[in-house]
Amino acid sequence: IGKNAVTLVSQANAHLPQAPLGKIEVLRWKSTDGQEIEGLLTYPVGYQPGTRVPLLLQIHGGPMGVFLQSFAGTAGNYPNAAFASRGFALLQPNPRGSAGYGKEFRYANYQDWGGGDFRDIMAGVDRVIEMGIADPDRMGVMGWSYGGYMTSWTITQTKRFKAASVGAAVTNLVSFTGTADIPGFLPDYFGGQPWDDAKLYAARSPVFQAKGVTTPTLVQHGEADVRVPISQGYEFYNAVKQQGTPAEMLVLPRQPHGPIEPRMILKIMQTNLDWFEKHLKPGS
Repeated sequence: IGKNAVTLVSQANAHLPQAPLGKIEVLRWKSTDGQEIEGLLTYPVGYQPGTRVPLLLQIHGGPMGVFLQSFAGTAGNYPNAAFASRGFALLQPNPRGSAGYGKEFRYANYQDWGGGDFRDIMAGVDRVIEMGIADPDRMGVMGWSYGGYMTSWTITQTKRFKAASVGAAVTNLVSFTGTADIPGFLPDYFGGQPWDDAKLYAARSPVFQAKGVTTPTLVQHGEADVRVPISQGYEFYNAVKQQGTPAEMLVLPRQPHGPIEPRMILKIMQTNLDWFEKHLKPGS
């Protein structure tokens, strides 16, 4: 050590320093009840101020997940850098229930999935529209796990989004509680078992609220998911499809709740890129 010259023997991903990345900034806004909400806004590569572009809303999992202002050069389920390079803006909100903002904020979604968290998220969407960035006629929504729950919930509550991508989502709170490997998870959030408050469980289940959904929906789910069984994906896919709304179901062979095989992750990324380009048409 210290005597021999260092010899470079390989250089994986040598093109990455030249890869175009969208500018990311922290965005803050007020929710409908005055609660301050924070999130990340990614601009399309080469964005020209004053130009309205397609907006993708990405909702994190958890619900106690959080989007951080840091670079993680690891694989995810959504090709966010590619989205930015193709002309999309991206909003990643941290609604009530997210980690990192204190205990009160962390538990503010108790017995209220799809309530205050939904309003927090939509207030963020409205803020990006007010900024003159998002085209309100070209918006998509996506998320995995709890983010998938919120995505499926969102399109049962509003028709503002032109496309949705639902990943490994809890869509029926009752059947999830009886089939998942964490049967106590939702009772902890909802203050009791489904038989204690069946109306609440049904009222906050996207499947039970799916009548009238018109948003084209991509559902993707790991075949080996025991955390959120694939039946949850099929339930929502069928609920949307049977109403004549465009829907696709992507089954991921061998994959658990979080896909682990590189080729499966690549398949998810390419499918989502194609899905949103088809329905939102950036650059048009």
